[in-house]
Amino acid sequence: MPRIRTIMAALFALLALGLAAIPGTAYAEKRIALVIGNAGYQAAALNTPANDAGLIAQTLQAAGFDVAGARDLDQDSLRHAFRDFVEKATSSGPDTVAFVYVSGYGLQLEGENYFVPVDARIPSDVDIASEAVRISDYSRPLAALKLKASIVVLDAARANPYAKSGQPIAGGLALVDPDPGLLVAFNAAPGTVAPEGQGPYGPYAQALAEMIREGGLPLDGVFERARLRVNDMTAGAEVPWHASKVQEQVVFLERAADAPPPAVSPEQTAEIRARPIRELGAPDAYTVALERDTIDGYNEFVAAYPDDPMALRVRAIIAARREAITWRRTCIIDTPPAYWSYLRRYSDGPHAWDARRRLAYLRAAFEPPPRFAVVDYDVPPPPPDEIVYIRRPVLMFDDPDFGFAPPPLAAIVFLAPPPPEFIVLPPPPPPVALFVLPIPVYRPVPVWVQPPRDVAPPPPNNVIYNNIHNTVVVNNVTNTVTVTNHAGQVRTIQPPAQAAAPAQGGGASAQPAAAIGPSLPPSVAHKAALQTQTPSGAAGTTPPAGAPLPGMQGHPLPAPGTSAPGTGKPTATTPSAALNPASPSATAPATGATPTPGSPSPAPGSGAKPSTSPAAKLTPSAQPPAPAGGTAHPAPQGAKSATAPATTPASPSPPSAPPSPPSSSAKPTLHPAPPTLHPASPVQPASPTLHPANPTLHPAAPTLHPATPAPSSSAPAAHASPPAATPPKPAPPHPSASIAPPPPPRPAAPPPPHVAAPPPPHVAAPPPPRVAAPAPPPPPPPPRPPAPAAAVARPAPAAPGCPPGKTPAVVNGQHICR
Repeated sequence: MPRIRTIMAALFALLALGLAAIPGTAYAEKRIALVIGNAGYQAAALNTPANDAGLIAQTLQAAGFDVAGARDLDQDSLRHAFRDFVEKATSSGPDTVAFVYVSGYGLQLEGENYFVPVDARIPSDVDIASEAVRISDYSRPLAALKLKASIVVLDAARANPYAKSGQPIAGGLALVDPDPGLLVAFNAAPGTVAPEGQGPYGPYAQALAEMIREGGLPLDGVFERARLRVNDMTAGAEVPWHASKVQEQVVFLERAADAPPPAVSPEQTAEIRARPIRELGAPDAYTVALERDTIDGYNEFVAAYPDDPMALRVRAIIAARREAITWRRTCIIDTPPAYWSYLRRYSDGPHAWDARRRLAYLRAAFEPPPRFAVVDYDVPPPPPDEIVYIRRPVLMFDDPDFGFAPPPLAAIVFLAPPPPEFIVLPPPPPPVALFVLPIPVYRPVPVWVQPPRDVAPPPPNNVIYNNIHNTVVVNNVTNTVTVTNHAGQVRTIQPPAQAAAPAQGGGASAQPAAAIGPSLPPSVAHKAALQTQTPSGAAGTTPPAGAPLPGMQGHPLPAPGTSAPGTGKPTATTPSAALNPASPSATAPATGATPTPGSPSPAPGSGAKPSTSPAAKLTPSAQPPAPAGGTAHPAPQGAKSATAPATTPASPSPPSAPPSPPSSSAKPTLHPAPPTLHPASPVQPASPTLHPANPTLHPAAPTLHPATPAPSSSAPAAHASPPAATPPKPAPPHPSASIAPPPPPRPAAPPPPHVAAPPPPHVAAPPPPRVAAPAPPPPPPPPRPPAPAAAVARPAPAAPGCPPGKTPAVVNGQHICR
């Protein structure tokens, strides 16, 4: 019996080992990624970050990553997107590779790196911490999860338009020490900035995508070769940097066993790379030093070839790296003696003001005492010839003042030529939805390149993963994918739509903006759904299909009062100016309406909330706002606001004021007469005795002027001067006050449609004041044709004192009975 138990235990152990070796089991590696490209900055738009993010997202999809991506995020959306990703990584398990790529503006302050949202307003250094997102707030929690590998790529070292007042800040990004299990990469070396790309893609994103697609490269090899490729593409103007503490082996794509052999065998390449730099020729020595990217390697090159044309360029690289290492060590110690030690070496260095800021925070004097503990740094002090580089406000390796010679191209033994289809990439079609990344045309990888077998399958929206050897064109307008294989056969597929994002706040489900391609982060998808919903009855406008949205292709987000692309209408980010009689009436969207992409609305991340109704300054005193859910409409010219106090009659004109013709600049002067109510009607020419009134908004429950009930009788119709613009459509009947000279008598009209308003209080009209008789009036105008039914006035109330059978009337400002 014990023997049988032993045999059974051995069989179960073998079965467990066999299941663990089967691809797709619970031990499969899971890959997740967050890709963000901010291009539509309000301060200064960029050309390539959104396209770069789309290219990296697509390349990661080919490698089996579950990619969430977005573009042009404001601060709130950016922070929530990072939090969503950290939560996703937390629930993914330890066998997870997490990849974060951000492209846009980056800043450094006091040893920390910040990524700038599109709505950031950073006039000085004191605004950076509150307006930008600190990268370490999310990279450290990611590294603390102890995943298989965490990769953070900052394509953000650019000359920026921020912090131009106050104390200066250092340029580029700050050198960092990655935590265990973390790789950090910059598009430009610490303390330097890269030139802005002029093509559809930046050189760093294109080179990184090319190397990820190269089968069989280890993680460090991807970034080392990307550095060489960028150096070739930019003629030495941009030198990327990375530092890694990833212990696990990570390969994005594998190279099959039947793949053709490379031009130079791996053994020969490894032997050349291992040689001392002094044993190589100057061009190869420069390439090896750049590939190693260590201060020791650069010093070895300068020692071996001090007179080579590349020696000046390498000295500039050494100067920037030495200062970055010194500053990093200073920040880690973070004591007054450490900052005094830095200032002793670099009194005019790029981080001198950072050191003074820290000394002020530590309440220490800027000037050191006669004796203090000087920090023993890992690198020697800078020689005098390096000062010219570190004194630059922004260090760029293509600065014409330096006059550096262009570097040699890397030999084929170090870097193979790029694939023909990856030399010149066409720009992607612009996205047609808010926050969605552009999706380039996917270029196939060779058939001998395959995703690793132990990678968990990506979600269904990743159509690239199953078609990495085909040309793939994604159309998010029709939600279709066109696949062309190597034989030229074309097929069109329509993947199933993604599941709706969970509703927040009990509202409707937030559908993803795009069913194919990288999905939006959950919080961003919810925000996009809210901003693209248009309530019934509200006229939302969207740009034409394929037209770039704000923030795309270098177009900045619209500022208040400017036109949104594709609409030709001004954006309504703030309440409108006070309306006046000469200006056309304005119509506001219904309360609660949310803007659609391209419609006149505040741009995402602008920080301004959309206006739900125009702010019409009708009187010096504040007017009550329109009721929620109502629609604002202009009142006819000559009509008085229905929001006047219910117990205050119309103010009489001064006795000496004669009648005057209509004026667009004068305030309306009403004759002391009982108000006449009438439904809204099309505007008609005004008589010489009318004054225009300011336009107003329809309230839900209008307040009427007091009037006494009157028997059914004919009443004069009100007319107003036509506006400058096309009159609005007739609105539903509403009460409004009107004063006009008496027309010829006409039979009583049927009562107008019922107006949903509370009955007016029964208050006797005040007696007319005694007014001096004005000059004789001009001859009466010819009879007017009868007004349409919609314009028939309500019977006027009788003035007190008229005997039976007499009708009150106003002639030349006097009340009479006839």
